[in-house]
Amino acid sequence: MAVVSRPIGRRERNKQEKLDRITTAARELFAERGVDDVTTQEIADKADVGAGTVFVYAKTKGELLLLVQNAGYAQALVEGTSAAEAISDPLEAVMSIVRPVVECNRTQIENGRTYLREVVFGDPEEPHHRHALALTIQTEQAISHVLQRDQRVEPARAASLAHVVSAVMFLSLASTANAQATVDDIVAEITGHLQALLPL
Repeated sequence: MAVVSRPIGRRERNKQEKLDRITTAARELFAERGVDDVTTQEIADKADVGAGTVFVYAKTKGELLLLVQNAGYAQALVEGTSAAEAISDPLEAVMSIVRPVVECNRTQIENGRTYLREVVFGDPEEPHHRHALALTIQTEQAISHVLQRDQRVEPARAASLAHVVSAVMFLSLASTANAQATVDDIVAEITGHLQALLPL
């Protein structure tokens, strides 16, 4: 028996439209001035919704940042995993996954660093935080998949190595010493660490 999908109702469409407006407003304002210098009232005004409506979709400004950054992270991960499929060298393949994530995180440096703090210290019960954690798991799975192309790397070891790769990337992005570093600087730093770590 065929499953018939029901059309989305007006109420759901309205909710999605409001969420889209809020996300766009937050993305634009955060990109212009940084998350710390934007108020939720400004986001509500730009999205043409009440301030209370913003909090229906994200309870804090940190959650709003997660909402915005998660969309970019998800797209970066799709790009990276797609590129990795065509690369045979394990380190190059891993870095093809890592680089778009680094680029996404560094679009606005302070927002990227705040995003990482939210991922670590935010409330895992909040939906946007759960999505961010899911993206980190998906990143590790993609890296593990690449590493398992090498017959010497068992699945459990690949998963452990992928977790370490994720930690190296996170630390390089979050480090105060790298606050002014370029994408290329950070990619070079991560590559250097991974050369000592990965089976080549």
